[in-house]
Amino acid sequence: MIVPLTEAAVGTCGGKAGTLGGLLRAGLPVPDGFVVPFDAYRAATHDLGIGRFTGEPDELDAVRRTIESRPLPAAVIDALGRALAELGDPPVAVRSSAADEDIGRASAAGQHESFLAVRGVGGVADAVRACWASLLSPRAVGYRRAVGRDRPSRAPMMAVIVQRHVDAEASGVMFTPAGPDDVTRIEASWGLGPGVVEGTVAPDAYLVADDGKVTRVIADKRTRLDRRGTRLVRRDVPAHARNRPTLDDATAVRLAERGGEIASLLEGPQDIEWAIADGRTWILQARPITAAPPPPPSGTLDAPTAALTGTPGSRGTATGTVRIVRGPGDFARVRPGDILVCPFTDPAWTPLLRIAAGVVTETGGVLSHAAIVAREFAIPAVLGVSDATGRLRDDAVVTVDGTTGTVTVANA
Repeated sequence: MIVPLTEAAVGTCGGKAGTLGGLLRAGLPVPDGFVVPFDAYRAATHDLGIGRFTGEPDELDAVRRTIESRPLPAAVIDALGRALAELGDPPVAVRSSAADEDIGRASAAGQHESFLAVRGVGGVADAVRACWASLLSPRAVGYRRAVGRDRPSRAPMMAVIVQRHVDAEASGVMFTPAGPDDVTRIEASWGLGPGVVEGTVAPDAYLVADDGKVTRVIADKRTRLDRRGTRLVRRDVPAHARNRPTLDDATAVRLAERGGEIASLLEGPQDIEWAIADGRTWILQARPITAAPPPPPSGTLDAPTAALTGTPGSRGTATGTVRIVRGPGDFARVRPGDILVCPFTDPAWTPLLRIAAGVVTETGGVLSHAAIVAREFAIPAVLGVSDATGRLRDDAVVTVDGTTGTVTVANA
């Protein structure tokens, strides 16, 4: 009913949990925890006929609401209580580990729910149900259809990881080198990791070469996310810390070395989430890199005079009509072929990336979930364009070049 994380395997606990279990067995610093495996999900949903669904939105929504509201079986509640007690009943992170997540050529980055700062059996049970239900969310279903994983003959399955919560002083994402001439790419910011992975902050960016040379671009990090009891709070970063490097060069090099160790163990380039707390680095997730980001710009960019510039996020060029999107209330305005221009992109916005010709954001890094999904969907993305939603207007025609990081207004 409950599997210790050290014993987790892909076949019973999903890609994310299976990888973390392997890293723990290899002695790497992964927060301890346990997994609610596929068997528990099957037992709790066997009567809902999920495998027979045609995928109609109303049908999926009804089943999702049933999963969210139905109490967990008593045996699962008892097992959760015992497992939490063995950990000392600390605050925990509750994270999805779907059957097709974090493996193969499609990452499902950010498509399922995860929760931080959860405490107690009741809170964990609620989070487990929400993770299960997120398999049938519009964004997850849309993603599976876009990458060819929505097959009627194969019902989706979800395991759930429960780990000690890490109160990170700094956190971020690291891409290990994709080839012999590549570098390790690291993005980092203050506080907990969702700001970096969800693209809601502009992170510091580090390139670490094999010889230990570090190149860095330090961002203006205005906000951070931290745990306060069982809540996550977003607060302003003090002025003196906004433009201070999140990592010194020695720490960036140590992170890159750890990334190389993980890539060697997992036999391929890895997308790694990490956190630093009390001077110790923790590995929170590792998955194969499904689509490498464009190379960082070198030298002076030869851009058109009228171009807006940002960070190259996903290769390619597209011309289309600007559609300013500031939140879900604007989703219905987006039409196929539009250029999505927004402050940032939340994973819930994945359905928009399926129809947009390109995307421009004001914040976020090239290792964020939205940038990863844009690369998997093969649409150009330019990130970190200052005041893009103010400088561009609805219905203007622009060309987005995700390789050079430029946005050019037609006839400007």
